Amino acid sequence: MNVRRLVLLALSLALLTPACNKTSRSTNSDPRSASNAAATPDEFADARATFVKNCKTCHGEQGNGGPVKLEDGTKLKVPSLREGHALRHPDSDFLKQINKGGDGMPAFKDKLAPPQINDLVRFIRHDFQGGATPPPERMRSPMKDMKMK
Repeated sequence: MNVRRLVLLALSLALLTPACNKTSRSTNSDPRSASNAAATPDEFADARATFVKNCKTCHGEQGNGGPVKLEDGTKLKVPSLREGHALRHPDSDFLKQINKGGDGMPAFKDKLAPPQINDLVRFIRHDFQGGATPPPERMRSPMKDMKMK
């Protein structure tokens, strides 16, 4: 009976030893998955570069805003793109602000093409606002469009 146990033990060890020596292959080490990740382009890469070049100086790298002192000595309180005021405005307000400027912000309509500005708004919504759905566009009142005589 001891011989039988010894043989079973030796056989078990012989079967388990090769399994323990094999290196496991995780799905992350699969070279095909790395090429798939590289093949998926960053849809916001251009907008991110536009932000860094044109907006980061005032709004900050993370879009937090805050007090900024311009080269001419002007001090501005730049709004956050992440919270508060920025979350309550529809995309059309962002587009208007970027195009026309105002409240210390320069106009970018002559510096950026309309598709760049649209992509910039999408980038802000995605990266700084966690993909938040913008508020609905405001309905324009027909009475405001009519000129009173």
